[in-house]
Amino acid sequence: MDRILFGDNQFFGVNHISETKARAIAIQFKNDKSIVDTIDIAREMDINTFMCTTHDRIKNICDIIRADQSKYEDFTIYPCMPYAHKYANAITEYGIIGTIKEYVPGNLLGSFLKGGMAVVSKDYIAIMELMIDAEMKMFKNIHTPIIFLQNVVTDLLLGLGMKDILKAYHDYIKQKYDAEAGFITMNLPALVNALNEMDIYNPIICSSINKAGFRMSGGIQQYHKTIRNNKMRLIAMQIFGGGAIPAKEAIDYICSIPNINSILFGASSKQHINETANYIKEYDRIYQNEYDLVY
Repeated sequence: MDRILFGDNQFFGVNHISETKARAIAIQFKNDKSIVDTIDIAREMDINTFMCTTHDRIKNICDIIRADQSKYEDFTIYPCMPYAHKYANAITEYGIIGTIKEYVPGNLLGSFLKGGMAVVSKDYIAIMELMIDAEMKMFKNIHTPIIFLQNVVTDLLLGLGMKDILKAYHDYIKQKYDAEAGFITMNLPALVNALNEMDIYNPIICSSINKAGFRMSGGIQQYHKTIRNNKMRLIAMQIFGGGAIPAKEAIDYICSIPNINSILFGASSKQHINETANYIKEYDRIYQNEYDLVY
């Protein structure tokens, strides 16, 4: 994994502090070109991995990338699924059956030879596989070496004790897409314990890690203990604590923690992209003599 990853929250009006800012940013990125232009700014800073949801508009971004393969030859996308709002909105508009018709890949009847029986028998694993296939259609012929399960599902499965579904997701991603499964969580200690019980060795996990303890279930000290005592490939997200921590202070803290492989952030302007990337590089140099960074 690259050290610095670029996220997509800003493109779809996500702001954890201000609804006003969220609406303004959504207007800024109302067309696809503005999104691609911002991704290109990140690439100028040698940020070549884009970690994104499966929002409907991402399909358009993938179409642009596929149309210029020479330009994006070294570009990587980490899909994160499912995009829960998409399905919630679709159920409101179309109903459950209508949503299935909208998102099940391929021929509906053919898919339901597997999926229909899954519904009847409550075969959650078969349903999950169908939904993964539906989400992954937009990424055809794009380099997607890691495919993430969103925290809304990861943490729900943890809460329900359904660790076998996490294992099934891990295995299906490897089998079907020749990729590695990643897991996004707001409860790193619980997820690590669950994956260890499922014999998922050295997992790829993306979790909120920040100086304020924002969305860190179990608390900062428990996170540090978990990171210190377990082998994993860890991506830190929400490093600014939802906007509560100044950039330099936030990045100093993250870079001081050994065993964080990658840092994920989103930004809507060239200034903020360059500032964040430069701070990460600066503090990596400061701390590199204190521990070996693992990339």
